[in-house]
Amino acid sequence: MTDLLTRLTEMLDDLDADVDETIDLADEIAASGDAGLLPRLQAELDRALAERNAYARELLGGVLAAIGGPDALPALLRASSVDLGDDQDALATEIVEIVQSDPHTSRTVLQPLTEDDDLAVANRAEWALRFLPNA
Repeated sequence: MTDLLTRLTEMLDDLDADVDETIDLADEIAASGDAGLLPRLQAELDRALAERNAYARELLGGVLAAIGGPDALPALLRASSVDLGDDQDALATEIVEIVQSDPHTSRTVLQPLTEDDDLAVANRAEWALRFLPNA
């Protein structure tokens, strides 16, 4: 699976890579459920943020969300708190789906983030908490 992740990061770096193939590969990695990929996914997401690559943030965030579930929320919120000038619809949807699919764990993970030193992260955590069922 690591070879697929390497291929995905290469495709995300290649402006000429086929978009549909890139998305299909991201979906395949996400469907694998391979938790061993989480550290590498986090590192690649951090790199995408440093390079201000909104497209890579969107796809890598989706894979991270699919594999990491509620435990990925801190990384997803930190990624979401960075303004890259995009609408973040896909990343926001991933966060909301996690929160609604596992409200108990999500609340436990999100609540401490509302007091994060980074105000943007704290605000995103407050936003995400609003999607808890019966919040």
